[in-house]
Amino acid sequence: MQCNKFQIILHVEKLSKIMVISSSNSYSKRNIDVVEINTVRKINLNKFTQNGQIQIYQSPYRGSYSSIISDSLRNAALGRKVLLVQFMKGGVQQGIANPVNLCGNLTWIRSSHSFDEHNPEKIKDDKKLKQSIHESTYELWNFCKKELLSGKRDQIILDEIFLAIEMNIINKDDLISTLENRFISGDVILTGTGIPKDLLLMANQITELR
Repeated sequence: MQCNKFQIILHVEKLSKIMVISSSNSYSKRNIDVVEINTVRKINLNKFTQNGQIQIYQSPYRGSYSSIISDSLRNAALGRKVLLVQFMKGGVQQGIANPVNLCGNLTWIRSSHSFDEHNPEKIKDDKKLKQSIHESTYELWNFCKKELLSGKRDQIILDEIFLAIEMNIINKDDLISTLENRFISGDVILTGTGIPKDLLLMANQITELR
């Protein structure tokens, strides 16, 4: 049978349209799981791109992180929303209910009943005092978890959080899980003396202060 050029082109166009429609329908029906997985991966990818770096500052002794606090003030003055949490410091009646706001953008919080307010030997011998400090510090950590997952901050500093882990107040795996699922546009900065290897492996940047 002879066909002119116009008939051949028309036939090919119709066939192409049928093939595309057929391919699309069969893919969506037979590969629903694949489509759903790709969608989830896309959502996770979008979330991941919103996260800044994990920066760890370690030092052989306590009280060596004043430069980090100075940087947080500078960032706040530039308009970034910064959260500075000091887990082991206290004595100024701050706590979660009474944060200090600096430069309009820096929220500074300490534990309402902290480790540094008392002699270590007294804490060791007084079970009620020890429990009160642990509960206050853990309450502060729960607040930090919500902030890390909320996406409201541009930078979060968790000062001496590794000492809280060492004292078995904060669970290391809980911290790792929260960092893995964080949603924050800027960096998370963690400081301390004895830092678990698992967390060192997570860090994008490790700075040792001497």
